[in-house]
Amino acid sequence: MFSTLAKSTSAITTTVRGYSSSPTSSIFVVYSLLIIVLSLSLLSKAVLAADTIISAVRVGSEIDYTRFTLESNLPIQYSLSMLDNPGRVVIDLENAMLTPALKSLPSKINAADPLIQGVRIGRFKPRILRLVFDLKTQVVPRAFALEPIENFNHRLVLDIYHTNKAAQDDSLGTLIALLDKADHSKNTARTHPKQLNAFKAAKRRKPTPARIIIVAIDPGHGGKDPGAMGHNGTREKDITLAIAKKLKTRINKEPNMRAVLIRDSDYYIALHERRAKARRLNADLFISVHADAFHKTRARGSSVFTLSQQGATSTAARWLAKKENSVDQGLMGGVDINSKSADLKELLLDLSLNATINDSVKLAEHVLKEIGDINHLHKKHVEQAGFAVLKSPDIPSILVETAFLSNPSEEKKLKTITYQNKMAEALLAGIKRYFATNPALTRAEIAQVR
Repeated sequence: MFSTLAKSTSAITTTVRGYSSSPTSSIFVVYSLLIIVLSLSLLSKAVLAADTIISAVRVGSEIDYTRFTLESNLPIQYSLSMLDNPGRVVIDLENAMLTPALKSLPSKINAADPLIQGVRIGRFKPRILRLVFDLKTQVVPRAFALEPIENFNHRLVLDIYHTNKAAQDDSLGTLIALLDKADHSKNTARTHPKQLNAFKAAKRRKPTPARIIIVAIDPGHGGKDPGAMGHNGTREKDITLAIAKKLKTRINKEPNMRAVLIRDSDYYIALHERRAKARRLNADLFISVHADAFHKTRARGSSVFTLSQQGATSTAARWLAKKENSVDQGLMGGVDINSKSADLKELLLDLSLNATINDSVKLAEHVLKEIGDINHLHKKHVEQAGFAVLKSPDIPSILVETAFLSNPSEEKKLKTITYQNKMAEALLAGIKRYFATNPALTRAEIAQVR
């Protein structure tokens, strides 16, 4: 664009030289140059406006992890990776400016930090700013974004954990109790940090040599709720249970991985109880298996959904979510938060649900890719909707539509053991791909963002 304006200036100058130095031509030159200057000014402002400006950098160290928080005017687009020999964590920031705040990051690293040796910052590509974290030991990195709240702008949080990080107690209830107590005080906003510091001091379990990854498999519907019905009388509750059992058998053959069924036979279980059971089992993942129907019989293919806080990503997603949520509403992770204040509910979501949704999308992408190898995809991307069964705030959760019972050909396919086995194998492959790039730590962290 700048070169185009430069060519325009050159063309104007050449044109003027072809005329006599009359007052009219002089005015023409002046006005033309003014237009070019103004255009350049507006263009430069537009370019700057597109840049992400990091205004603050915070570093916090704990016994088993170090947290980096980058605060910015716009959401930070990033990619996270690791390099070996020597070990490094690399995070690339798109369209980010090298601000004084970001330049101060290396000086904020404590020499006594057990995980981080130092930080290097450089321009990897013209629009990519690269941060390289040199390591002292093996680590597991995780990153997630937080929306603006109160006095904070957009934030990108990078947690670098020690690989031997201990599993934490199931303490969402503890956090809610602490925040609820603060919520009833006169200075709720001021007391939150103190309550959160108390939460951080919660009792922890001792590390175990090889932690078992627990996958909660939720066969949709059951009992008095048959779910969708195919044209030939196939019931969704039967199909989902059959696939879920096959998936469980395969997961249990994997080392350091075990599966649990939310329901193991034909009985009804409420949506909030499904989430609560997964939390009681300390599940690392929640997979809800469905074979739903749509009001249009031509709808076909498989889909994978995650929770959306803003609404559904398609008409079908909204329709399905409304249908599935008809039993339970207003619950999050089995905990009724409707009685809590707006500030408390917002804080809970900010601390936990954003990070969990981020992990859920990663899981869903891997599962969708594997399912795409065995069946047509209804949507070639992960969809998001407000499914109540996915609202566990600290367990990555996805809902899989294995196919549509409303489509006669897919109903026939869903009833076959061959397709059920292929679907179970695809789900397992997606889960394994997820853990290959996102090592299981414990549960999604609920911690104060400093």
